[in-house]
Amino acid sequence: QVQLVESGGGVVQPGGSLRLSCAASGFTFRNYAMRWYRQAPGKEREFVARIVNTGDRTNYADSVKGRFTISRDNTKNTVYLQMNSLKPEDTAVYYCNTELGRRDYWGQGTQVTVSS
Repeated sequence: QVQLVESGGGVVQPGGSLRLSCAASGFTFRNYAMRWYRQAPGKEREFVARIVNTGDRTNYADSVKGRFTISRDNTKNTVYLQMNSLKPEDTAVYYCNTELGRRDYWGQGTQVTVSS
């Protein structure tokens, strides 16, 4: 079965960095685009970043452009989100996502807290 397992979250001070990982299994990872979303307390889940299956095309939400970088390693079935210059408003649960056959799959999420 399809599994997405996020890791790498934690508590960081404003201006700091974190790298999130999402390990995928149960499908042919190299054939599918991958996405990161986030959900802050009391808010709706929002799109953060997307990377195509080959890794050579990405796009980002305006709120993270220039600070976050999505990447993937198709030999390890893993997608990453490098987050730099973190702000308190980046505090959220971050989720990995893929769409297979018009069905969305989600990981369990990893908490990122940006606080001094």
